[in-house]
Amino acid sequence: REPKPVSHFCRRSENVAPYAPGKSHRHSYEIEEQLQTVSPAARVWFTPHLAPLKQGILVTTAAELTDVSRSGEIETLYRAAYGGSPFISVRPGSLPETRDVRGSNRCDVGWHVEGDRVLLFSALDNLVKGASGQAVQNMNVRFGFAEEAGLRAHGDL
Repeated sequence: REPKPVSHFCRRSENVAPYAPGKSHRHSYEIEEQLQTVSPAARVWFTPHLAPLKQGILVTTAAELTDVSRSGEIETLYRAAYGGSPFISVRPGSLPETRDVRGSNRCDVGWHVEGDRVLLFSALDNLVKGASGQAVQNMNVRFGFAEEAGLRAHGDL
């Protein structure tokens, strides 16, 4: 990749910073498009955070709740969507951390509701679950292998 001031060690070391927050991130519209297949009014603001990590990423996504009285259903919705997935860990009552997923193909998700907003948090190892682990997982599904073949659901620590 092309060197940029934001990627220099002396700028990244001992620093955490939001990267392309809200609608400015290239993936925000893809996420919103997929959510709108379930809820046409869905609006999200997606913000990954840059930190001096060799591997791992933490993302904060904010969304409006259309019916605040149903905020208690978030866990039910997550479990319905990901209950059969070997690589998604739904963590009600706790927020995900990158150290828990390092070296795995897993994505841990958690949330916090405040008023008519839900803050969704996800952590993954971007060197495993990022492109390479996702490619292996997709290949497994495509060719009828066990989805977990060759992939770790538990990390290094």
